[in-house]
Amino acid sequence: MTAAAPSRPQRLHRLWILAAVALAVFVGANAHLVYVAFSSEPGCVAHLKDKSGTPGGYRAAKSAC
Repeated sequence: MTAAAPSRPQRLHRLWILAAVALAVFVGANAHLVYVAFSSEPGCVAHLKDKSGTPGGYRAAKSAC
């Protein structure tokens, strides 16, 4: 025996639920990103103050500390 295929209203209902879940995940992820952006306040980090001749020795363009 084969299972009967869901009717058209059942398929639409499932699609709406899937779309709502996807939208909720998208909104939640963006809300989390906004929250983290406003709640985190990175302080001064150690970096080179003087120009270095060593390759890969980066320094801040303008020190905020």
